[in-house]
This record gives sequence, C-alpha cells and structure tokens, in this order.
Amino acid sequence: MGETTGGGGWRRAGFAGAAIGVLAAGAAAGVAVERLTVGRSVRQKARLALDATGPYGTLRGTPGRALADDGTVLAYETDETDGTDGTGAADGARGVDGAGEAGGAGVAEGSGEAPVTVVFSHGFCLSQDSWHYQREALRGRVRTVFWDQRGHGRSARGPEEPVTIDRLGRDLKAVIDAAAPEGPLVLVGHSMGGMTVMALADRHPELIRDRVVGVALIGTSAGRLEEVSYGLPLAGVNAVRRVLPGVLRALGSQAELVEKGRRATADLFAGLVKKYSFASKDVDPAVVRFAERMIESVPVDVVAAFYPAFGAHDKLAALAAFRDLPALALAGDQDLVTPASHTEAIAEALPGSRLVVVPDAGHLVMLERPGAVTDALTALLARVGEGPDNG
Repeated sequence: MGETTGGGGWRRAGFAGAAIGVLAAGAAAGVAVERLTVGRSVRQKARLALDATGPYGTLRGTPGRALADDGTVLAYETDETDGTDGTGAADGARGVDGAGEAGGAGVAEGSGEAPVTVVFSHGFCLSQDSWHYQREALRGRVRTVFWDQRGHGRSARGPEEPVTIDRLGRDLKAVIDAAAPEGPLVLVGHSMGGMTVMALADRHPELIRDRVVGVALIGTSAGRLEEVSYGLPLAGVNAVRRVLPGVLRALGSQAELVEKGRRATADLFAGLVKKYSFASKDVDPAVVRFAERMIESVPVDVVAAFYPAFGAHDKLAALAAFRDLPALALAGDQDLVTPASHTEAIAEALPGSRLVVVPDAGHLVMLERPGAVTDALTALLARVGEGPDNG
C-alpha cells in the first residue's frame, strides 16, 4: 500500500535495515543481540566521538583511475617507495586524469626496471581503507596499490547487475594495467578480494605465470560458501538463503526506505558488525566503529547486486595458477563468515603456501590482529626476495 510513514512503515524499514546489516557483516538473518542498557542519546554521542578517534581511513596516496572493460571507473591509490606520497598530503594529483599516466608512475626512477608492486584487494562492503594498518607499516618500504571494488569506496558502480566474481577479476586486471603495467606483482586479497584474485588467475593465467611472484589470500574461500552456517543452525540459514535473493531485490528497489531503517536500527547494526567482524573482547572500539562506517557506507542496492555472486563462487581449480609461488593463506580462528577451514583448504591446494591461523580473531583479522597479518605479509615479501626485509 506504499506505507513509507507511520509506525508500520518504520517497523518494516527497521527490519529491512537489520537484515541488510546482517548481510553486510557477512551473516544471515536470525542473530540474537543482547539488550543494550545505555541510553540511545549516549550511544549516539559515543559513536560521534569514535568517528573522530584514531587515524583510520586517513591514509592517502597518489590517486589514479582505471577503466574497466565495461567503462566503469575504478579508483585506486599508489604508495611509492620514495615516500613522496606516503604523507597523505595533497601531492597526489598525478595520475588521476588517466590510467596510462598513473601507470607510468610504477617505473623506478633512474633504472630500467619496475619495482615489485603489492596490490591489495578488499572485501565485501569494505574499502581500500580496510588495509589501514598494513598500509601504514609498508608505506615507503615497498610499492603498493590499494583499490576500491566497483560500488565500494570511491569507485563507480557500473552497469552490470548482478555483479559476478569473474567481473571483479576483470576489474583487477584493469587496475593492474593502469597502476602497475610492468614489473613483478604480489597479489593480496581479503574475503571477496581473495575471490577476485582467484578470478583474475582463472581468466589470466599468463599474467600469473609471467609477473606474479607471490600471493596472499586472507579470510577468503575458493567455494562451497553455501555450507557456511555463520554460527547459526544450518537449517535456518538454508531457509533464509532460499528467499534472500528475492528479498534483496525487493529491498534494493526501496533503497531510500531501507537506508532510513538502517539508520533507525544503528544499535542492532553495530552489534551485528562486531559479532561477525571481530572475535576478541579487547578490540579497540574506534576500530569497531571504523568497520561500521565502511559497511554502512555501501548502499543496500549494491549489497543486493553483489550477494548472488558468493553462492556461485567456485575457483578451487584456479588456485593451480599459484601452485609454484610463495603464498600465504591466513584466517582468524573464529571467522564466522569464511571459516578457517576454507583457508586450510586453500593452503592444501598450494604446496608453496604458509598457513597462518590467527588465534582469537574474526573475519576482519587485518584490523583486529594487525600485527599478525603485517608480520605474515612481511615474511611473504621476504620469501619473494624483494620485500622490505631485503631492501
């Protein structure tokens, strides 16, 4: 009946927002959240205070734009080893007006060789800023590229819906062509970003063979995501999965109402983000709030466009392209979204891999246990022979 106001409409908006909050955190519906005992106004003030706390999301590099094969503009940033764009200052106009110009920045000055470039791909409902700690640790020590997947961060949405993992693999190829057209590559992907790396290998095995010298797959999966229960009874999760695509399409068509509901259920949303992103009790509240901001910034219709891709994802065979490379397979031991067993399966498929299961860590392990992730990445770069420990 078009109810967009009044108690009934707001209740439906609230329920829809809560459902999208679950999805954005990588879970399904039906999660029980403890009753909050602090007044709403106090919680709102606390969220505002946390938004101003810490440096999360403030690191910036030299911006560039890659053009996907369907015309979608993909935003990326580069941190060079000379430190010129490692301060976050606005010297980063270079490369923003053309992929070719930005790509040329990858060649080492005064030498005929391009340096190793580490390309970071983020997960669903996140952005390039989710790599904050690793970016901070590596900047100035190794050349890095951070990009926003389509519909996330500063990248455009694009015309194709639903969005497939294969499409994301083609997007990653466009970013590499623009930001690192020459030289050796190390590919790093978290969650959906790891699936993106696998899709790239599936479509462009020659690129992996000729240029990739190492790969890190973090909190991700090669397939069989339909078996994940998110810590809930599997029968209930399967029932939700059967109706969820249709529900998401309906919600996506009423995005404005759902976004209002999302804001109205901010407390529930925050509880879900914490449950499905982190495992430890001592995680910094400012980090939790940073994760909330990233997730809540992704529009509901983008969530709807991406969701079907995960059920269809199957890239176990694509891992063969990485078999002879130094590799890292890392996960939190309490990851409810892509359980550590999926990372163990990836490690089994990669004889050259190092398996790292981080204790007391959830899905956003790179934010929750940044030291463990950074140390593992640094060790991978050292194995490659061109990492910060060998410079």
